[in-house]
Amino acid sequence: MSQLFIGQNLIHLRNDHVSYLIHILPGGVPMHLYWGKRLETLEPAQLIKHYGLPANGSFTTNNCAMDRVPGEYPSFGLGDMRQGALTVRREDGTTSCDLRFVSAEIDTEKQPLPGLPSAYGNGEQTLRLILKDELLGLKAVLRYTLFDDCDALARSVELINEGSETLSVEKAMSLCLQLPTRPYDILTLSGSWAREREMHRRPMLPGECSVGSIKGASSLQTSPFLAMMTPETTERQGEVYAFSLVYSGNFYAGALVDQQFSPRILLGINPDGFGWTLEPGQSFQTPEAIAVYSDAGLGGMSAQFHTLCAKHIVRGKFADQPRPILLNNWEATYFNFDHDKLVKLAKTAARVGVELFVLDDGWFGHRDSDNSSLGDWVVDRRKLPGGLTPLAEEIHQMGLKFGLWFEPEMISPDSDLYRAHPDWALHIDGRTPIEGRNQLTLDLSRQDVCDYIYESVSAILTENPIDYVKWDMNRNFSNVGSSLLPANRQRELPHRYMLGLYSILEKLIHRFPDVLFESCSSGGGRFDMGMLHYMPQTWCSDNTDAYSRCRIQYSTSLVFPPFAMGSHVSAVPNHQTGRITPLSTRGNVARSGCFGYELDLNSLTEEELTEISQQIKAVKAVRNTLLYGDFYRLLSPYDGNDTAWITVAKDGSEAVFTFERALFLSATYPPVVRLAGLDPAARYRIEETGEEYGGDELMYSGLYIPISNGDHASVGYILRRI
Repeated sequence: MSQLFIGQNLIHLRNDHVSYLIHILPGGVPMHLYWGKRLETLEPAQLIKHYGLPANGSFTTNNCAMDRVPGEYPSFGLGDMRQGALTVRREDGTTSCDLRFVSAEIDTEKQPLPGLPSAYGNGEQTLRLILKDELLGLKAVLRYTLFDDCDALARSVELINEGSETLSVEKAMSLCLQLPTRPYDILTLSGSWAREREMHRRPMLPGECSVGSIKGASSLQTSPFLAMMTPETTERQGEVYAFSLVYSGNFYAGALVDQQFSPRILLGINPDGFGWTLEPGQSFQTPEAIAVYSDAGLGGMSAQFHTLCAKHIVRGKFADQPRPILLNNWEATYFNFDHDKLVKLAKTAARVGVELFVLDDGWFGHRDSDNSSLGDWVVDRRKLPGGLTPLAEEIHQMGLKFGLWFEPEMISPDSDLYRAHPDWALHIDGRTPIEGRNQLTLDLSRQDVCDYIYESVSAILTENPIDYVKWDMNRNFSNVGSSLLPANRQRELPHRYMLGLYSILEKLIHRFPDVLFESCSSGGGRFDMGMLHYMPQTWCSDNTDAYSRCRIQYSTSLVFPPFAMGSHVSAVPNHQTGRITPLSTRGNVARSGCFGYELDLNSLTEEELTEISQQIKAVKAVRNTLLYGDFYRLLSPYDGNDTAWITVAKDGSEAVFTFERALFLSATYPPVVRLAGLDPAARYRIEETGEEYGGDELMYSGLYIPISNGDHASVGYILRRI
């Protein structure tokens, strides 16, 4: 149970496992004291001495001791020479800010952030730490919520101009946290299209280690995540301090290691290209940052993030419901389809047990390739003479749900919309538009553009019986300019874009609560908690190759649970890598998420269709465990030739184990893998073999894996408690 204690100069947030402490120094400077395992008490003087500050903690801003204070929300230039969390420019051009303690107040419930996604509470209290710079008239409200059911702390900042002059906010982090001096390793997730969220771990060194995005999205190349851990940390042991952002736009996540080898963690909107004009009486709200602590290694860290996503991020009827097994027509037909071809494909899908048929790109405008029609959300009657409704109804009659692909944030230069409203695209007057994938980005900082997107999507969903929407975004920002924003507010555009997008999504999910939305951005280019707040699942990657997915899904699981990951079986040779893998391996890897298929079922043999039918039947039997059980990583594809993980039902009654070996090894013993999460006092039967073992034996001695010859062989077992 989370608790919040406010003393004379000490603030203590804690739940059953962790504590977070803030000390108010004489003079009103808030100092970060501690974030870690639960404490009953802590003496501030000990930490004050650790940082080389005056013993009584008394100093002024012109004292060089400010350069050693682990500030809760420091700004640059008033004695602290490190990068700060806040930069504010006055009308005279100077940048200085001196936030001092005013009060600490308690909200009995966590409130949503206006216009932004955020974690929701379940009765937890929220601390509001109020600071003010009297000279500027700038008030900062720092919000902290520590959750009852996971060791995660939500933080955000609201800036309020109570003065008489206009202020320019040039940097406003959501979180600043100073860690004690000790050795750390830093873990980040970076990659590219078809290689999202690769794990990168390296020792901490003096200076800056950071990741970020200025692409208008959290991006394919980086993830809004950073973890600091003790060097001996493994999957099961060691201390981890991890951070993520509930935001989908430009971000910064960095560790700034000072001369005393003490890392300052900063997380928030990327200041590169950012600015916000704060006039008297106006306020600015930062996105929400999440801090997680684990003393049980990376696995413990992931367990906290997974609980946070399940209980405090995802909303709506699909938050804890079985997700339908789908077939997407994209790799089966690409743009080349008509009504009859889709119906024929759907009939085969129904026969093998698929539950949802998804029509991907190409159903609107005159779109026979990716060079036209985005923005014209009108059905292409050449391909679908009767429109979407007869197709959807025919598919419903087969017992399938019907889903549809959109890319509403984009506009094609070859479109009726662009010909009517060229100013609706992001652009800079006098500059040649830079196209990506033959398209431009709509300016979602404009209310008229947001209204058009909402009304266009709503019309399709209202006029047709649609059960699922795949919401795609296939290019990032360029020519970042808006026709309607004045010169002094052009740097607000990237954040205003996100506010516009979030407002559209908020209205859509409330108007269509029975529609399952899935986020996509050239694959996993916007896989973050911001989008997850509106759409309960995200397409993990356009790369559906089973071997590649072992790496992608393994690293994605560091932060996100299986129910958030779209993962499909596709054809071989794989369309992204050309690799050929067994159908059984493709099924075993893909089922550890929101399961489906991305291939032409009508090109398969009866033997292959029978195997797919068996795969689907098996997944349906353990679907809740696969999506909502406790996920444990066992063998890392980043460390060797093998990948293994297991998902265990919350009540321990069953588990699903997956093993994949990338390359066959001659003349070696079969592997033995230690499982995790089972009841050590129980016995389990492996459904596929009939063998029975004790939970303790499977976890402490291990499970023998009868791997077959050939590359990319796999084993998938369902274990049930006897």
